[in-house]
Amino acid sequence: MPSIDDATLTLAGRLQATAAVATVVAREPLSDALVEVTLATDPRLVGAPGSDVMVDVGKGRTLRRRYSVRRADPEASTLTLWVGVDHEGPGVDWVREVVPGDEVVTIGPRGKIALDPAASWHLFCGDLSALAAFSRMVEALGPGRDALVALEVDALEDAPSPAPPAGVGLRLVLAERSGRAPTDPEGLSRALATLELPPGPGHAYLFGEFHVVRALRALLADRGLDEAAISHKAYWRAGRANADHGEPDKSEPA
Repeated sequence: MPSIDDATLTLAGRLQATAAVATVVAREPLSDALVEVTLATDPRLVGAPGSDVMVDVGKGRTLRRRYSVRRADPEASTLTLWVGVDHEGPGVDWVREVVPGDEVVTIGPRGKIALDPAASWHLFCGDLSALAAFSRMVEALGPGRDALVALEVDALEDAPSPAPPAGVGLRLVLAERSGRAPTDPEGLSRALATLELPPGPGHAYLFGEFHVVRALRALLADRGLDEAAISHKAYWRAGRANADHGEPDKSEPA
């Protein structure tokens, strides 16, 4: 059984989060690019829609990766993650090898982006790494709200569609990458161009590759969306492995 060391407890305290050992209760491939993992753990790790948990995927050393919570079952004390396996890395190695009964050290909730309660419509734009967060956020919207989702994937069958609750309008546009570089924003830019922004107050959520998120922020600003109405988070950066704490390198090239 993995143990929670003093450094992990200190980190969790500094983040005002909870550290806990989680047990894998289920693992299910959803597509060639996406695997669902369900963990039994402390319910305090879950957080609001849009939050994530840090998972120590290292072998013999601390190496954390952050995954958005796809769904939670408070009664069963479980949370579900969707992990992309369309690339190589320690997180992918972990999810390929993990089996029910395995235990892993986790910290959560993490993340500062949540649904804007004042918005009447919500725009979600990103790649496969954002799908878990987007799906949970769409499912948390109240009646009378609109959800616009632009998602880029390598293959259309890679991504299960979000399921909005009754009374929530959904417009979903999937863009196939078609061999473009992961830093190329063209696919999502074209997808956004097909989405008409509804009237009234709205909010955009941009999650995905570092360069693409930056380009999409500028595109939405050009369309008149105020900076305060754009929440953004780079989950990863092409060509550079995330740091041991799970965050991508955000420095500019020399």
